[in-house]
Amino acid sequence: MSKPINITDDTFESEVLQSDKLVLVDFWATWCGPCKMIAPILEEIADEMADQVKVTKMDVDVNKVVAGKFNIMSIPSLLFFKDGKMVDQVVGAVPKAQLVTRLDKVLV
Repeated sequence: MSKPINITDDTFESEVLQSDKLVLVDFWATWCGPCKMIAPILEEIADEMADQVKVTKMDVDVNKVVAGKFNIMSIPSLLFFKDGKMVDQVVGAVPKAQLVTRLDKVLV
């Protein structure tokens, strides 16, 4: 069973920008209620779509460099990266079906 991978400012480039898969980056914080609501959905997606999508999590309180680079103002913020470039973004806790639809569009 695949789970989301915790990434940091130091591992962002290797885990996200250099990945050969589509990468979903969840910018979150431990105190964020909506982040806790979406976490189980991201775990399901990480497991169900492991062959197509790498799901990662970045704590914005600890990793301020990357969060600042992408102007993360609200969390959860989910950024989708393909071939080293951001291709989509979802802000806030959204239903699983909506996330899967967005992922499917980017995977094509």
